[in-house]
Amino acid sequence: MMIKKELILTSKHKERPFNIDFRYVPDGKQKPVILFVHGFKGFKDAMHFNMIADQMAESGFVYVKMNLSHNGVTPDHPQEFVDLEAFANNNFSIELDDIKVVIDLIAQEGLAIESKEIDWTKLYLSGHSRGGAVSILTACEDIRIKKLVTWAAVPDLERFWSAKFLEEWKAKGVQYIKNMRTNQDMPLNYQMVEDFERTPERFRIGSQMTKLDIPFLAIHGDADETVPVESLLVLKSFYPSVEALRIAGAGHTFGGKHPWLETALPEHSQILVDRMIAFLKLA
Repeated sequence: MMIKKELILTSKHKERPFNIDFRYVPDGKQKPVILFVHGFKGFKDAMHFNMIADQMAESGFVYVKMNLSHNGVTPDHPQEFVDLEAFANNNFSIELDDIKVVIDLIAQEGLAIESKEIDWTKLYLSGHSRGGAVSILTACEDIRIKKLVTWAAVPDLERFWSAKFLEEWKAKGVQYIKNMRTNQDMPLNYQMVEDFERTPERFRIGSQMTKLDIPFLAIHGDADETVPVESLLVLKSFYPSVEALRIAGAGHTFGGKHPWLETALPEHSQILVDRMIAFLKLA
């Protein structure tokens, strides 16, 4: 029987609470740990992420999903963007710090899983879209990460910031991004740019990846409507040893949508999961 648990952690930023969950099948064998990071306008229980988590746990992993502390959801409303003030004040430093809080918890055996069931020294990181980008940056900074998998990763965090967009953003102090699913206008304060500009090299994926020396699988759909599939070539140019999987016909969410009411994964997501399992089980 699969064990599933939810925890509330505290961000280093404004002591904001955020949820994580983990699941595994107790079988008396030490299992590698996978930490999954959602993307922009995402959350850990979005779409088919729980169904993917179940498959990964059934395949012999401790699978951990996290909400980023400023993603707009709260522990009381885990699937609704009710905290737009937090969303507006999110930035890449906060996201990297949140991920480190979870990694520290895992490394300090804070999940309270029996040692015979978990091998935290085999800690793998995965992320979708912008969560893929911050996962790459985390793996470049933290030697505890032993393998990396990204789904439709953004290869450049500045890619949406045109000169005109930045000029308007600075003048107004805020930009609004339409969430087409919820019809919300989601605010982003200019402090995100100021945070980036304080330590720009820390957030430039190309230069950071010169520090990377672990197995890396990058997965992308060739019908991605949000982050072009050419991003795979960009990542390959940054890190020639990356193993790239291009899934024919797959969009940005690999067939997932919210809410997810189906009883099986969509074909493109199943391809992603199968390849990810094979990659992470390699010695």
